[in-house]
Amino acid sequence: MGKFVGRYFFSGYKCHIWVWCLLHIISSEAVTNYFGVKTLSLDGKWMLMNSNGSLVLNAEVPGCVHTALQKQNVIQDPYFRFNDLAYRWISLDNWTYSTIFSVPTQVRESKRVVLVFDGVDTVSTITLNGVTAGKTDNMFRRYDFDVGRLLKDGENVLEVWLMSAVMYASQRNQAHSAYKVPPACPPAVQKGECHVNFIRKAQSSFSWDWGPSFPTLGIWKGVYLEAFNTTRLLSSSANPTYDSVFSVWNVEVELFFDVTVATEGSVTLSLPEAQSKGEFPVTLSPGQNRKSFLLPVNSSVSVDLWWPNGQGKQPRYRLLIDINLKGTEKFHIERLVSFRTVELVQEPIPSSPGLSFYFRVNGRPVFFKGSNWIPGHAFQDRITPDMLRNLLQSAVDANMNALRVWGGGVYERKLFYDLCDNLGIMVWQDFMFACALYPTEQDFVETVREEVIQQVRRLKSHPSVVIWSGNNENEAAIATDWFSIPVAERPRYVKDYVHLYVENIRTTVLQEDSSRPFLVSSPTNGLESEREGWVAQNPYDPHYGDTHFYSYTNDCWDWRGFPRTRFASEYGFQSWPSFSTLSKVSAEEDWDYGSNFSGHRQHHEDGNQQMLKQAELHYVLPNNTNRLQRYRDTLYITQVMQAQCIKTQTEFYRRSRSDIVEGKGHTMGALYWQLNDIWQGPSWSSIEFGGKWKMLQYWAVDFFAPVSPVGFEDNGDLLIYAVSDLNTDLTLTVTVTVYRWNSLVPSCSLVSGASAVRAGSATVMLRRSVSDLLVGCGNCTRRSCFLTFYLSDSVGQRGPVSHLFLSSPRDAQELQKPNITFSVQADGDSFTVTLRSSVPALFVWLDADDIAGRFDSNGFLLLSEKHVVRFYPWSPTSVKELTANLHITTLRDVY
Repeated sequence: MGKFVGRYFFSGYKCHIWVWCLLHIISSEAVTNYFGVKTLSLDGKWMLMNSNGSLVLNAEVPGCVHTALQKQNVIQDPYFRFNDLAYRWISLDNWTYSTIFSVPTQVRESKRVVLVFDGVDTVSTITLNGVTAGKTDNMFRRYDFDVGRLLKDGENVLEVWLMSAVMYASQRNQAHSAYKVPPACPPAVQKGECHVNFIRKAQSSFSWDWGPSFPTLGIWKGVYLEAFNTTRLLSSSANPTYDSVFSVWNVEVELFFDVTVATEGSVTLSLPEAQSKGEFPVTLSPGQNRKSFLLPVNSSVSVDLWWPNGQGKQPRYRLLIDINLKGTEKFHIERLVSFRTVELVQEPIPSSPGLSFYFRVNGRPVFFKGSNWIPGHAFQDRITPDMLRNLLQSAVDANMNALRVWGGGVYERKLFYDLCDNLGIMVWQDFMFACALYPTEQDFVETVREEVIQQVRRLKSHPSVVIWSGNNENEAAIATDWFSIPVAERPRYVKDYVHLYVENIRTTVLQEDSSRPFLVSSPTNGLESEREGWVAQNPYDPHYGDTHFYSYTNDCWDWRGFPRTRFASEYGFQSWPSFSTLSKVSAEEDWDYGSNFSGHRQHHEDGNQQMLKQAELHYVLPNNTNRLQRYRDTLYITQVMQAQCIKTQTEFYRRSRSDIVEGKGHTMGALYWQLNDIWQGPSWSSIEFGGKWKMLQYWAVDFFAPVSPVGFEDNGDLLIYAVSDLNTDLTLTVTVTVYRWNSLVPSCSLVSGASAVRAGSATVMLRRSVSDLLVGCGNCTRRSCFLTFYLSDSVGQRGPVSHLFLSSPRDAQELQKPNITFSVQADGDSFTVTLRSSVPALFVWLDADDIAGRFDSNGFLLLSEKHVVRFYPWSPTSVKELTANLHITTLRDVY
């Protein structure tokens, strides 16, 4: 290490920091040499300082200011209680990251040396040895800066000055004086910051109705030097395409080069498992080069297709790419490719106006079952691979096959898409624009265009990505006048909308990737929106496209209130997470539904009361005199409400796949809002922050099952459908069992005749008058009895057992407290919990408190004297510990 040179630092630096700097020089030993390109990683320990030099501390890169401050004990957990407000000062300040590194002669003397930032959050000026190397203004872009002339022998000082994103957004808004670009600020209940639409940053970081306001600053992805003399390989992509004319597969390979001196050579592509190989000449000129090659797949080899979860397997093939250039430079790349086609089908439907809206994968119509994905944490460096694996495996375990990566967050990291590829999760990929109008100044559009190019090139090789979507709800925002724009000014905003999303984003995507469909917005009427000039009069028209639908005041048990849409890409109801999740970020005084903490954590207007009002339609609200128990019971009842509401709505969409009623139906997608949480608070999620399943997630296992019964009432008749996602026809019967609320002995049962259920269809299995059914069933009435039902084939039961209440449980006659007893036994790495009850128990909820893990079923109806549930812990525990921490709650226990 060389001698410290103090002049490289801002005058605000304190002398005692010199020792820190001496100890944290990045050594040349970190250099790697990969086929002629020498790479020096600059990740690791940096120094972080605020604008006036009063705070100077260690910081990790990749990382952000908030997590650095917490790690150094300058602040507490930002998620604790009201700290999102207490720590607002962090986002209002400017910060500087700095590091010292040495560069070996072989790197410094290379013909070209590039400083690469894979991700800076967000607005920065970057200096190297006191000279400006470049600037950034987009969190979603990679930035390359030529720095060969700036490097020195010995110590080099790299500084990244970060401007407050809040201040930058405000300044950009003020500079946009010709007309307003709404919304100015989020609703007051969100406690957020203003003008987020003026900065290319995670839109939810300024606040959302399910998350906090933490406008982060940092270097959130890797930093490194790349040195080379002639050629640098920037990136590569590989996309299998099917030639339907000749019935053959090809693999389209694109290579992107950075070249200093003209050169030529060859590219060899091979798929060993498919016995396919090709060699292609390549000529490179100075500057950026994009080269495309088409490798025909050996027609005598039958490749296995990639299928969504539940439709088949997800085979991957190794693609070997060897680049040999004149001289000594060679590159060898191995990629995984999967063979699949995807189409978005929008065509006329018999007996219905409008157009269909569904996806065909490998020529097969596929019903999308799943949810919407938001960022897993306000601080991206806190998201671990295990967190991603747990969440995505949870989606698959709940029989989901699709997730929509929502446009107000971030383009997810490579591991996310790799996992989706391997698990068969189809990804509806939004571009990062949400619930706002956006400026269209030239510099804004240019940085967006580069963002789109980089992200499409990065993600298009993933078979899981099946559609691009330009934005979240921005067509609807204009069409339905969210922002009270005067009629005379509306054409200006429509013009800006078309310029940004159609003329730029859409055009760019189609140039970069023609292998999957593109939608301008969600919701949208698709081709009909295009016909109407890209902003339809009613983007929520159920005869076209996809819809978002929320209604918190209508009775969610009444399926007639739901739109019979072609594709439901958003719908949902809020609930609170469990007490064990909330207690980690709260104090005893907060443990009341009416506390300041409960009000502060709720970012949706009147959300806390909406949950109770919806629950009160069908359940008796908790009234325990013990304050803490009443609080726990209230959290529980919100989860019961949410699960039943979304079950009812999802089953309505699933059974509508084969129906056309009054010209509406043919529903082919149900993606509820939302899968995951960003912090510990009320939201629409089915999985709590930390990975704990809510009741909704457990219920999703059943209502998304490949073969599922759906029962409902229509004009006094009981109807039961069989919904099948399988690819083979079935012959099924349905068994209906009637129980009294006070007895585990069935009052009567009914078995239907066998019915043919076509592959990929919803078929009516049973239609019976409810009154007729009850008359012949031991004096049952709507208030004294309820139904369960399941499907069977000749071998046995197919699919889950479902239920239908003929009256609200709050009006149920003789529903008794079950007084469930339980015992726990170890069974290898898991535990069995044996429950016993003498009467029916509704929505039996097992909560292991702080013992992390998952039950194999939960929130169920207990209709037998003995029932066994298995618990899978995520870390070692014992029978004694699990027994001591296990809480069991049923509906009748809360009042």
